[in-house]
Amino acid sequence: AGALTLLQRKLNKPFFVMNGDILTNIHYEKMLDFHESHNADATMCVRAYDFEVPYGVVNLNNEEITSVEEKPTHSFFVNAGIYLLEPDCINLIPKNEFYDMTSLFEKAIAEKYKAISFPLLEYWLDIGRIDEYKKANQDVDQLI
Repeated sequence: AGALTLLQRKLNKPFFVMNGDILTNIHYEKMLDFHESHNADATMCVRAYDFEVPYGVVNLNNEEITSVEEKPTHSFFVNAGIYLLEPDCINLIPKNEFYDMTSLFEKAIAEKYKAISFPLLEYWLDIGRIDEYKKANQDVDQLI
């Protein structure tokens, strides 16, 4: 987010920011419509992410076992690295220092800006890891 303070001219419309290692076929128009219809200041794309614990999870109350869950799956929403911001959000970013998008959203929330999530249902892949990059090379023909 820190690089946004380097913009030469003041923006007057919402704008997208996206991590450079994301491959997606998101419908940006739908995200913009969602952002505007919710009168949001900052919108973050989120994706469902499931994590399966490979063991039986033992729930305890002190030393007493209260239950056992065999290989449970926990579901989370994770940051998909795609954002839509109102121009005033740039004012929240300190100049001349590293500042990531997560910090910007935390500050926006603390300052009572309206920060919302947009569920990303389309294809999405973080190609910052070599195994995901290889998968992207296999998938790209189907996306075009």
